[in-house]
Amino acid sequence: MSTSYNPFGQVLVALVTPFTADGEVDWVGVAKHIDDVITAGADGIVVTGTTGETSTLTDPEKIRLVEVGKDVAAGRAKIITGGGSNETAHAMQLARQSEKAGADGNMIVTPYYNKPTQSGILTHFRMIADATDLPVILYDIPGRTGVPINYETILRAAKHPNILAVKDAKGDLAQVSRVLNQTDLLYFSGDDPNVLPHLSIGATGLIGVTANIAATPYRQMVDAVNAGDLKTATAAHRQLEPLVRACMTHVPGTVAVKYILHGLGRIGSPRVRLPLVGPEDFEAAQIEDEIDLVKNIPGVDFSNFRPDRNAAAGGALPKIAGTTR
Repeated sequence: MSTSYNPFGQVLVALVTPFTADGEVDWVGVAKHIDDVITAGADGIVVTGTTGETSTLTDPEKIRLVEVGKDVAAGRAKIITGGGSNETAHAMQLARQSEKAGADGNMIVTPYYNKPTQSGILTHFRMIADATDLPVILYDIPGRTGVPINYETILRAAKHPNILAVKDAKGDLAQVSRVLNQTDLLYFSGDDPNVLPHLSIGATGLIGVTANIAATPYRQMVDAVNAGDLKTATAAHRQLEPLVRACMTHVPGTVAVKYILHGLGRIGSPRVRLPLVGPEDFEAAQIEDEIDLVKNIPGVDFSNFRPDRNAAAGGALPKIAGTTR
């Protein structure tokens, strides 16, 4: 693992945003869920990211999520703002507002949809990093944005004093190794099935979706890697495999995680905002079949798992439209 300064933590949860049945943010549920994952072992929380449904949150909701996160964490975990924007000026504005609200870091996603050149991507990152004093994680997820952050671009971005890390959801472990050899950047796995492979080649930690449900085995995995105990880390990886498949294979991760958390009684509603919708019956059945294979995961008891397909059906239109362009 990198010995570089780490202001983010190692077990970071890409937090879902609990909603009420009519699609409004359940602020009590948000606070409870943040406390739950920290108690389970998370030392970092990414709010307003992809998993948090950033695309359908308003800017005031995004800032309040930072504020609630800071209040609930009370120094136990870092709170990272994770939404960003594909408009540089908007992303800079959100970064400043998040810093004022107390965020400990800023995760900047590659501009999506408009598909800039590598020069445009680098300029976007630098200007947002310049906008605040927050430490920055670059988020490389070409499957959602349409463009990767090329190796050469990462090397150039690494020279910025505020850009300290990369969340890798590209899955190019060879590139990760090259960047780790050439820079002091921290790497976080952004691909739940590949957390242990990332850690094994020197990644610092993870920013995980499945960790909303089961942060404890990720804590155990990271601690084992820190201690050079591959056997224990591998055991945690294998325990998590069917749950990761349940969360990440059949429907968008946000949808599956909310469906499972609600079935466990840990959030009040599985509701997502349109255009996301809850799982159809066949998708719900696939998720439930995977859950049946989950055994002995620390901190999670599936013996009382009671999924509610009717509660999850469809998606909500919030009272106020989101402001992510």
